[in-house]
Amino acid sequence: MTQTTQTPREVKDSLLAAIEPHVPFDGWTEAAFVAAVRDSGVAPAVARGICPRGAVDLAVHYHKKGDEEMLRRIRAADMGEMKFREKVAAAVRFRLEAVTDREMVRRGATLFALPNYAADGARAVWDTVDAIWTALGDSSDDINWYTKRATLGAVYSSTVLYWLGDDSPDYARTWAFLDRRIEGVMQFEKFKAQVNKNPLLKPLFAGPSWALSWVKAPTRVPEVDLPGSWSEPRN
Repeated sequence: MTQTTQTPREVKDSLLAAIEPHVPFDGWTEAAFVAAVRDSGVAPAVARGICPRGAVDLAVHYHKKGDEEMLRRIRAADMGEMKFREKVAAAVRFRLEAVTDREMVRRGATLFALPNYAADGARAVWDTVDAIWTALGDSSDDINWYTKRATLGAVYSSTVLYWLGDDSPDYARTWAFLDRRIEGVMQFEKFKAQVNKNPLLKPLFAGPSWALSWVKAPTRVPEVDLPGSWSEPRN
């Protein structure tokens, strides 16, 4: 049996490595999770304690590891001369290129399409696009923080679905599709800027703009491996 002195992250990594050969055939299912526990040598009680939802928790962990690899590639890339839209496209491409087995993602898309796990899927996509915007230096703290992520989330999700069915060499059609989607977003952003500069149209949006100005981005809290946090009491 695997030593229980492993951290929860290490146990998840062991289980994920063990479940990968089973997912293409069985999906992210209980049967695949049981096989992973058996093959990994992790004690069943430990596996269930760290992954109470079994394969679902491993599917989420698999997605997070893909995000981590994407961020590593972003940090290693030379994007100094790129236009911003090119940086966004490169980040999405890095995320898809981080996938070692497309069938793992296909099975994950099926899992997260189920009503019980749709929220997990939405959160996974949101975390991915949030990681992209943060890595690219987004400093917005108002409604734009949300709209940027929602817009990129739609681009990312549609690109993943296109990529899953793409059989072109080196996924050439997927990258062309991605470029078209991002170009569409940029055109919409240009339209918004033109509206804000137009003296006839700007007053029409004054009320909604004032209301939306009160929307603020969530406060960033550093991640710590502790059960709680403490702050200085106010006088």
